[in-house]
Amino acid sequence: MNNDGEIPGSKPVDAASLSSLALAFVGDAVFNLFVRTMLVGSGKKVRDLHRDSIKFVKASAQADILRKIEGYLTDIEKNIVRVARNTKVNTVPKNADIMDYHYSTGFEALLGYLYLTGQNERLNKILMASFKLLSSPISDAGGRITD
Repeated sequence: MNNDGEIPGSKPVDAASLSSLALAFVGDAVFNLFVRTMLVGSGKKVRDLHRDSIKFVKASAQADILRKIEGYLTDIEKNIVRVARNTKVNTVPKNADIMDYHYSTGFEALLGYLYLTGQNERLNKILMASFKLLSSPISDAGGRITD
């Protein structure tokens, strides 16, 4: 990376030209990095950090997040989620419910889209709401997205 935070030789990506699964591929990385960044300051051992991160990034957790924030999404965001959720997938992880997997794909595609289109403020709001939803014992309380 250079001083501007750019990767030398990288080219801008047109998010609209990418498939839903490609957006989800990027969104998966965005969410994993966000969760790990939020957890790393806890002082826990790496083994415990990994175990804790799985609670956030597994398909059922992401599906739960999406179901709780759907009402706060814009029409464009809802469309991205809908298209990704309905995309045919060839494999489903053995520990994932098929519906949860489709919902988590929609959630990840949304994150990938927001990241690639540079909508960082909106992305951060959704990420923080997601983390609060999964961190709070009463998970409906802390995950509201407000503009």
